Amino acid sequence: MIGTPEIASDRPRVQEVDVISEILKAVRLSAHVFGRFELSAPWGMRVPREDQFSFYVVADGAAWLGVEEEGEVWECTLGAGDVVVLPRGSTHELRDPSRSVVHVREVGRGECPRPTGPAPMRFGGGGAVTTFVGGAFRFGSPARSVILESLPPVLHARAGGEAMTPALEATARLILEESARPGPGSGIVSARLAEILLIQLLRARAASSLCTESGMKALLDPVIGEALRLIHGRPEEPWTVERLARAVRQSRSAFAARFTELVGEPPFQYLTRWRMTRAAELLREGGVGVKAVAERVGYRSPASFMKAFTRVHGIGPGAYRRAARAKQEAS
Repeated sequence: MIGTPEIASDRPRVQEVDVISEILKAVRLSAHVFGRFELSAPWGMRVPREDQFSFYVVADGAAWLGVEEEGEVWECTLGAGDVVVLPRGSTHELRDPSRSVVHVREVGRGECPRPTGPAPMRFGGGGAVTTFVGGAFRFGSPARSVILESLPPVLHARAGGEAMTPALEATARLILEESARPGPGSGIVSARLAEILLIQLLRARAASSLCTESGMKALLDPVIGEALRLIHGRPEEPWTVERLARAVRQSRSAFAARFTELVGEPPFQYLTRWRMTRAAELLREGGVGVKAVAERVGYRSPASFMKAFTRVHGIGPGAYRRAARAKQEAS
């Protein structure tokens, strides 16, 4: 590991680093909009657990959502204009508000496939219609950020509620309009809008008074937010807990305690995880040797870097790069 030189007092701070963007870029976020659902009461559908974030944007009508997570069921009612994201890929059910449907159709892996084209999927008993767009956010990297892991099973932005910012509302409206009147390039337009939707929702969540989870709260904290920007903006620096604390003008003990409380893990553990996430990104991109990757994430010793990388990712950097290359060639 690199040594611990004194901090230069005239070194500029990395205030411009966008931590959320850095995280989503590193985990290779991509969105897929499955399509538009027009379901008539009574109706119901069940989605199995998957390694992705599910999301729904409601155009008209209403629905009951039940999310199964760690033996508990999270419930909420969705209305027109609502946006909901399920950050843990949880098994969940959507039903008409009466919840009177007897048979719930499986969507995704069962008998009822998701929409695959511009035509909406329709089923149900012929009663009141609920219309929504469904999709998922997927991650090309197995690495996860503690900030994303800290999210609750359900992120629900109600139309007109505190979490429904003007930007989020405008993005949701554009997704609904694109699904109602698809044209050339609709697939990629919808996917890009969905990515913006997630970013807007995370931004709104961080600023909301409803945000109680560790991770997201840290982004807007003046002290810990600055520390996160330093870590993400300059991972190659010889950071220690003491050095980070001095950079944000805190005592070591107070900084470590506050960082752990707001982020959800100690500062050096977070720093190591981010360095290894960034290293994995560099290895996937190719063109940079393992020694150079090690230096760019703060390690002068390739051996120390390889040991840390293997501990975090389960395989060494060379094997990781070969596996990533093979996956790219196969796709």
